[in-house]
Amino acid sequence: METSLPVTAAIGKAERRGGGGHRSKSSSSSSSSSRSSLLLAFMACLAWLYVAGRLWQDAENRVVLTNLLSRTLDQRPKVSTVDDKLKMLGCKDLERRIAAAEMDLTLAKSQGYLGNQSKHSGASSGKKFLAVIGVYTGFGSHLKRNMFRRSWMPTGDKLRKLEEEGVIIRFVIGRSPNRGDSLDRGIDKENQRTQDFFILEGHEEAEEELPKKAKFFFSTAVQNWDAEFYVKVDDGIKLDLDGLIELLRKRQDQQDAYIGCMKSGEVIVEEGKQWYEPEWWKFGDQKLYFRHAAGPLLILSRSLAHYIFVNSVSLKTYAHDDISIGSWMIGLQATYIDDIRLDKTRYAQLFGERKPVPIEEPNASGSFSPVPNYKSDPDDTMDDHS
Repeated sequence: METSLPVTAAIGKAERRGGGGHRSKSSSSSSSSSRSSLLLAFMACLAWLYVAGRLWQDAENRVVLTNLLSRTLDQRPKVSTVDDKLKMLGCKDLERRIAAAEMDLTLAKSQGYLGNQSKHSGASSGKKFLAVIGVYTGFGSHLKRNMFRRSWMPTGDKLRKLEEEGVIIRFVIGRSPNRGDSLDRGIDKENQRTQDFFILEGHEEAEEELPKKAKFFFSTAVQNWDAEFYVKVDDGIKLDLDGLIELLRKRQDQQDAYIGCMKSGEVIVEEGKQWYEPEWWKFGDQKLYFRHAAGPLLILSRSLAHYIFVNSVSLKTYAHDDISIGSWMIGLQATYIDDIRLDKTRYAQLFGERKPVPIEEPNASGSFSPVPNYKSDPDDTMDDHS
């Protein structure tokens, strides 16, 4: 019993020493873990501060960009009009000055100034003519022009003799969109040979520009020749020239004459159809054209042609030249003369085949039959309407 006590005591001491070492290791591990936690917490705080700073910076950038965009949208429309572009280019003041200059020029024309600036020898010599007949033509109508020259239209000495008698006949054409190209050179070369063209230098020849061509033709013809009448003829007809001249001589004393086949009809509102009118809504709920000289030939007296010349800048054009000319006549004291000799269908219905007509349209083969000399008849002309 006595010998076993020291061993027990030794074991107890050893256990106490062993227990103390375990507590020391546990304390060291806990201290290391707390430092790691603090370091992770510190890093998390830094990350949070960085992310928060970036978010705040991005939010401020978005606010600045939003303000700039809203100010830009307020100052500039989504679709820039011509006026907006002129403002951006600083041209509005120049545009106002050009408009004022055009008004001054129109006033000067109406008062008789600038009358001899661009006239040819026929006008500057003071010679008066019965009529200026303008036959519309195009760059691709060379064969038609030759056909006219071989049929009803005089050439060479006969053309000059007709001018001496007071009647001017010219093919009317503008210039090519590409000035000086082969189209223009071809017309110039043909004109040098035939001397029967009236070239509208300020007009661009195109099918869609026919209403503007009418303005250019009447305005320029008035400046070049002093005539009683100005006649617009399409190149799709054959003309009885003697009959037309006799018709004009009978009307020579008629003031403010607007002569043609007077018609009115339905306005075509469906895009893509023939004779479509883009501004159809201007013609009222019934969609009917006003009365106007329709067809391939119409005649204006000197005063009406001069009105077009004076006011050409402000005259509105529509999709078709006869409608445009009719719209210009509405506000004037024009005498509307409905001459059925200028409408082959109506003339045949009234008089059958016993009388010739001043104009003839081509047959199915594209050719014309001979046109006999026209003799006027008092019954041929319908009533005049002032």
